[in-house]
Order: sequence, then structure tokens, then C-alpha cells
Amino acid sequence: MAQFLIVEARFYDHLNDMLIAGARKVLEDSGHHVDILTVPGALEIPAAISMAVDSNRYDGFVALGAVIRGETYHFEIVAGESARGIMALTMDGIAIGNGILTTENEEQAIVRADPAQANKGAGAAQAALRLLELQEKFQ
Repeated sequence: MAQFLIVEARFYDHLNDMLIAGARKVLEDSGHHVDILTVPGALEIPAAISMAVDSNRYDGFVALGAVIRGETYHFEIVAGESARGIMALTMDGIAIGNGILTTENEEQAIVRADPAQANKGAGAAQAALRLLELQEKFQ
């Protein structure tokens, strides 16, 4: 049984609840233990995962949140930099499934977050599981 940490940027409660439900189901149905850590925003997710890696308590991670386009350039910064930070960590061999939604509007985010629809939380958890398998294969 592996230890997973879901790191969520809780800004849209209803979206995060759906993302977590999808991710948690995949991980727990696979027999793994899940903890959840909440951070202020998507930009803080990579830092939190990096700190958790240093604790040696977790085998894999799932990053969850929603970044919805607004009227300013802030969307591009948050979406791009959070993805860049997560990618940098995965390139260091850390098993992370990225489930940070980046959408034009809330309707798109709901479809992607909802476990009965696109279920991107589950997809992120499945990606983390697969990366953990690969990590174990190559160690």
C-alpha cells in the first residue's frame, strides 16, 4: 500500500469536492492511503509537493484545483507556472498526477471535475499511479 498526498488549491469548493471525490476513489479502490493538504492557490501546489517530498512520507501525489480565465493576464501566469512547477518535479522522478483544471469558464470546469462526466480528478490519480509504477520499475 502506497501513501498518496492530494494537494488541492481550494478556491472553488464545489469543483474541488468533485475532483477530490474522483481522485480519492481511484486511489482508495487501488488499496492506497490518501491524505489531503489544502494550499491557498495553484501556484503553491508545486512548493507544497516539494516540501512533502522532503518529508519522505509519501510515495505519490495528485495536484488538484481549478484555474478559470478571468479578465486579466493572471490566468496565463497561474495556469502556466503551476504546470511548469509540477512538470519540473516530475522530471526529478516524483510521481505526480496533474489535475489542475484550466478552463475558459465555470461550465467547462464543472464538466471536467464531475465524476459522472470527464472525471479529471480520477484521471490525475490514475496518472500518479502509473508514474509510481514506472518509478518502481526503474529504481
